[in-house]
Amino acid sequence: MQKYCYESQKSNACGTISIVSSFFNPISVLIGLIIVILEQIQGFETFLFRTFLNSFSNFKIPMEDKNIAKGSFDEILIDHGFIVLKIQNDDTHKQIVSRQIDSSFIQFHFCLKGNAKFIFNEGRYALEVPEENSLLLYNTKVDLPLNLELQPNSWLVSIIMTIQKFHSLFSNEADYIPFLSNDNKEKKYYNQEAFSPAIAVILSQMMNYNLHPSIKELYIKGKVYELISLYFNKSNDTAIDQCPFLADEDNVRRIRKAKEIMISRMAEPPTLTELSDEIGLSLKKLKEGFKQIYGDSVFSFLFDYKMDYARKMLESGQHNVNEVGLKVGYSTSSHFIAAFKKKYGTTPKKYLMALAS
Repeated sequence: MQKYCYESQKSNACGTISIVSSFFNPISVLIGLIIVILEQIQGFETFLFRTFLNSFSNFKIPMEDKNIAKGSFDEILIDHGFIVLKIQNDDTHKQIVSRQIDSSFIQFHFCLKGNAKFIFNEGRYALEVPEENSLLLYNTKVDLPLNLELQPNSWLVSIIMTIQKFHSLFSNEADYIPFLSNDNKEKKYYNQEAFSPAIAVILSQMMNYNLHPSIKELYIKGKVYELISLYFNKSNDTAIDQCPFLADEDNVRRIRKAKEIMISRMAEPPTLTELSDEIGLSLKKLKEGFKQIYGDSVFSFLFDYKMDYARKMLESGQHNVNEVGLKVGYSTSSHFIAAFKKKYGTTPKKYLMALAS
């Protein structure tokens, strides 16, 4: 049986949701359906239903998940045998992610922020992937399950696809990709390297976007193909020609710092002028760069982040509306309620009632 799990080293992590699937066991099927129904009754927004459906496909990864207050795991199905994992640990404790991945898959891992440690051979070997570095894993002879330790304040984007799917993307370019040649196609291939600012921008856009949920998968799909194209494009001049802002990697780092400042001080954020002075970037470059990397203006991005943070706090059941409003920077509950309704089309109270119904 294949297994996925996501957990925190934090001892008081809230609650556990798990599902174990068997493809041809009718009892397991019935149990899975009951779990899904209960989850819907309780109103939790979860990917269990999608996971249960996936147990009937050829992409065989049942899941087991533990809710983390300051961490998130998002799986996006791009195509059959082709998924994107967005793993975000904003907690102060490391988180562990493990997943069974067999030898028919190729893996691309991008550490956008912080540090990730990949563990192999039941802990006998480990490979550190620091911020702004990537790791490619490919071995047709041996399964390479994902065993990951994600350090505090770390983000990782992973692309996992079948080798067959990957070959189809480069059917006419096999000689250009070293491990696609006939001489190497049955060999293992590992590669770790720093990624370019152009790739950093795409990864940031994949982690932060302001789009309607109905086009989320389409947007991510486009970004994944763009990411893979740039990954195998070794001409740095191309990226610079397309985006002069990326010619200076320091600009990208300053914009990232600006985002981190706004998030860390979301209750009392600095003005744009104060922010530009703090990161050492002109107001014009701050506005243009932030929009380019994160797909939105500084304060629109912050608003979406605050509302998402507030929604998760409400869902935890550990805070009332006034407490949540104060936490995200609203001095009165009426202002917070109006902002929440603007974002989600309903008040916090009605949202909570819907969860409980």
